[in-house]
Amino acid sequence: MKPRNERGSSRKPGRRPERSRSPQRSTAPRGARDDKGLGGTQIEGRQAVRELLLAGRRRVHEILISEELDENPVMSDILELARDQRVPVRKIARRELEREARSEAPQGVIAFAQELSESDLADFVAGSSAKKKPFLIAVDGVTDPRNIGAIARSAAAFSADGLLIPERRNASLTAAAWKTSAGAAARLPIAQITNLSRSIEDAKAYGCFIVGLDGDADTTVDAMEIADQPLYVIVGSEGKGLSRLVREKCDLLISIPMSSAVESLNASVAMSIALYAIDRKRNVL
Repeated sequence: MKPRNERGSSRKPGRRPERSRSPQRSTAPRGARDDKGLGGTQIEGRQAVRELLLAGRRRVHEILISEELDENPVMSDILELARDQRVPVRKIARRELEREARSEAPQGVIAFAQELSESDLADFVAGSSAKKKPFLIAVDGVTDPRNIGAIARSAAAFSADGLLIPERRNASLTAAAWKTSAGAAARLPIAQITNLSRSIEDAKAYGCFIVGLDGDADTTVDAMEIADQPLYVIVGSEGKGLSRLVREKCDLLISIPMSSAVESLNASVAMSIALYAIDRKRNVL
């Protein structure tokens, strides 16, 4: 099935896409909850902290470790990497560490890092190549930070060039999101955008097809014929799905075939399945 309003990938952008806002450094004390901005300065969980250090994309200011924590291979890696990168490590009581935590189970380790660097859609497109056409991911009304983290993890696993998160009606990269991403968010380019509709128009100007996940769509993800083209894939909330305006701006709506016994899929699960199917097609076509 041909997508609506098909656009070729050779079209030149008529204007520079909007620049994503760089998250402001928080002046709140450590441990205080601050869900404004893109987030990402406090990382919790062993695997997430380990991946942060391995990625080496941001300066890590300090790592807190519970005194009661048993030695294990992941913690050994964290300590070795911290030593090599000259990151201060401070051991504190478990109760004190849990007071600092912003997630339910920090697993005995918290890292405080430099704020996320500024990125935008143009950076993501520039990061692709002639052999690998742009493959961008966006969310529309995903308010659970754990879903954001899971989507970031899937996006990194299936070769996406970047994840775009609108600043309104969406969760930011909280400590819970970073923990759920298992550190994948440290490797995946992520940007906060002020307006999803405008970002869609910018993506179209770069030749991207806009693909929305919609449970009622006639075209299934397995049947889509444009998987090898520049793509901007959007998932909506589990309850409401894509907003009306975003749905209308999509060139193609796709669904995931499943048993009628299940009404809908969690947003991150739906995106994971779609990304897997699309990535397979992109590697074959």
